[in-house]
Amino acid sequence: VLASFELLLKADLSILCKFTEIKVDVLFIVFFPPSPQVFPSQDPLDRADFNAVEYINTLFPTEQSLANIDEVVNKIRLKIRRLDDNIRTVVRGQTNVGQDGRQALEEAQKAIQQLFGKIKDIKDKAEKSEQMVTSGIATQDFPQTCFVKSFNFLYRAMTRRRQYGEVANLLQGVVNVLEHFNKYMGIPQIRQLSERVKAAQNELGQQILADFEEAFPSQGTKRPGGPSNVLRDACLVANVLDPRIKQEIIKKFIKQHLSEYLVLFQENQDVAWLDKIDRRYAWIKRQLVDYEEKYGRMFPQEWCMTERIAVEFCHVTRTELSKIMRTRAKEIEVKLLLFAIQRTTNFEGLLAKRFSGCTLGDGTVKKPDVPPPSTNPFLEDEAGTETDEIVIEKSDAEKPKKPKAPDNPFHGIVSKCFEPHLYVYIESQDKNLSELIDRFVADFKAQGPPKPNVDEGGAVLPSCADLFVYYKKCMVQCSQLSTGEPMIALTTIFQKYLREYAWKILSGNLPKTTSSSSGLTITSLLKEKEGSEVAKFTLEELCLICSILSTAEYCLATTQQLEEKLKEKVDASLVERINLTGETDTFSIVISNSIQLLVQDLDAACDPALTAMSKMQWQNVEHVGDQSPYVTSVILHIKQNVPIIRDNLASTRKYFTQFCIKFANSFIPKFINHLFKCKPISMVGAEQLLLDTHSLKMVLLDLPSIGSQVVRKAPASYTRIVVKGMTRAEMILKVVMAPHEPPVVFVDNYIKLLADCSTDTFQKILDMKGLKRSEQSSMLDLFRQRLPAPPSGAESTGSLSLSAPTPEQESSRIRKLEKLIKKRL
Repeated sequence: VLASFELLLKADLSILCKFTEIKVDVLFIVFFPPSPQVFPSQDPLDRADFNAVEYINTLFPTEQSLANIDEVVNKIRLKIRRLDDNIRTVVRGQTNVGQDGRQALEEAQKAIQQLFGKIKDIKDKAEKSEQMVTSGIATQDFPQTCFVKSFNFLYRAMTRRRQYGEVANLLQGVVNVLEHFNKYMGIPQIRQLSERVKAAQNELGQQILADFEEAFPSQGTKRPGGPSNVLRDACLVANVLDPRIKQEIIKKFIKQHLSEYLVLFQENQDVAWLDKIDRRYAWIKRQLVDYEEKYGRMFPQEWCMTERIAVEFCHVTRTELSKIMRTRAKEIEVKLLLFAIQRTTNFEGLLAKRFSGCTLGDGTVKKPDVPPPSTNPFLEDEAGTETDEIVIEKSDAEKPKKPKAPDNPFHGIVSKCFEPHLYVYIESQDKNLSELIDRFVADFKAQGPPKPNVDEGGAVLPSCADLFVYYKKCMVQCSQLSTGEPMIALTTIFQKYLREYAWKILSGNLPKTTSSSSGLTITSLLKEKEGSEVAKFTLEELCLICSILSTAEYCLATTQQLEEKLKEKVDASLVERINLTGETDTFSIVISNSIQLLVQDLDAACDPALTAMSKMQWQNVEHVGDQSPYVTSVILHIKQNVPIIRDNLASTRKYFTQFCIKFANSFIPKFINHLFKCKPISMVGAEQLLLDTHSLKMVLLDLPSIGSQVVRKAPASYTRIVVKGMTRAEMILKVVMAPHEPPVVFVDNYIKLLADCSTDTFQKILDMKGLKRSEQSSMLDLFRQRLPAPPSGAESTGSLSLSAPTPEQESSRIRKLEKLIKKRL
């Protein structure tokens, strides 16, 4: 076996030796790799220390294993064939290697030649650029020399001759050149030159400050008689220097100019107090005139020195006034405070006319936004003085309003110091308004209610106009003092006395009735007698109620306008704290109470007539005639009251309409309740009642224009109420007139005409017809059987209804309660 295996290996090696040397090397590397790290393999044939004997012994460890020797030989032959195929493929792939190598070498040589060419071009261009830079630097030697000479001349002029006029022009040129070279500060020469210029500017600035200090010393000597040309030119130089130099010059000059003011108006001086505040403003006016004459041309116009002096004076004055008022706070009285504020705001207005305000804040003038035209009736032309009083009229809402004037940029620059002490003003207004309300109460008691005057249509109480005129004056005055917290405090005072006016002047003077607007009382039940006459309001009392109603309506509208105006006056951050809704609700309550009194008066006047109707023997009426006396009585009361009320509410038509609606809602259910008391009723009696009901219906439909020469169509809302209510009364009488035999037809007719499934109402109808209890019992059973089925899910009750309780049902329940209370009493 070993001999055979060796022969196979030798045969293979002999085949390998037939190839060229190169191919043998390649094959040698394939079969005998120099290092296992290059071609790692687990095959024993690839090992460097390969031993054929050991390999064969590994394949055939025992004699029994020689049985499959043919299979092993076949595998080795197959492997040899695969190696032959791989070697053949590698050898064929190496046939064109030499040609490809030569081609690649030629291409590399060409690339190297091109690279050498490019390097040579770059070198040539670099040499040319160096020559150009060198020549450029040489050409710039002349302007650099000129620049240095200019700078040296500037420095000599600055240090020796103080020729600031020439210095200003040259320095401006130097600064402009340096600005051009800002992006080249990395160059040492330019950076050094810039540093030299800055150093010279600083030295020049210090020298100019020293010149001004010498000309205008802070202490010791007096100021020279007039300006110096040198200082005027120095100001031109300061415009080019660091802005801090200009600010320092301005600051020192203004401080020196106002030094006399601080001495004259020291806190311990008599002229420093508020009563002599005019002297402060007179002093600054003289100083500004003196400045314009002596120093007006020394400083550049764009410095706005006159305005700066005035502004600094305002700041100093505000500080000084704040200190002295803090020290002498107990001596401040409202008249003294208002005097000082008025003089101060006048002075601020004078500043606004004289100066633009360009030195305030950031030094720029901001044009105030002109607000859009307002529809606020309080907004009027406020261009006049603060003493103007504006009376608010009802027609103001229809007048075009002027836009608010632009704000004064100097507003508050001095007067701001008075704001912490405005509590004195607020307390004074509180006291004044309290006295004003007390005077209104006393005047009303002394003069009595207003005289009836139908032609004027219900006059508004004069005290109302006086109150709002005073409010307007206070609001304008306070807004000139402050638009912050004091306005909120004043609003609180306004709210307090609006409520007091509503209760003390308006509600407090409404006529009293035995039955108050709150409803049923024990007193009214004890004094009530069937058929008795009820005390009515006199003509004067009716006019007073209408006058109070008109006044409350005017107060309500004007309070809403007052709220809008206060929101315009107050700071935007405080607008949400202005709310007069509670006060407008108070006046609405007064209006509602006034209307209720008018309704109760007319309603009570009609009660005796309705009582008389319910006591008539309707079963004995033999024929139908004209309207019954009780109808005539009702119409008479309506004709007496309604024209007076309408004429006195001519200026507030909507509230007259409310009166009519409330009266209809009160009278019609009461009429129906009294109608149910008319029992038994004959056929003729029912016809008479139907005629009376129709007459009342016509009168009620004509109620808004009854007794008027000008006939107006009644409001649709009122007409619907009257038609619905009185039609129900007519349907009740038609059911009563219908025969009750056969019962089924009668019950169906009732359900069809009244659409009321209440057994109580049906029981009343049967009582009016005069049926016996036995007949009523069978009728009620039939009625319950004929009722329409209730909606699914609805619970069965003793009294079914197709709709919500009607007004007459509610009124009937109230009447039952009244009777129950009477019985127990």
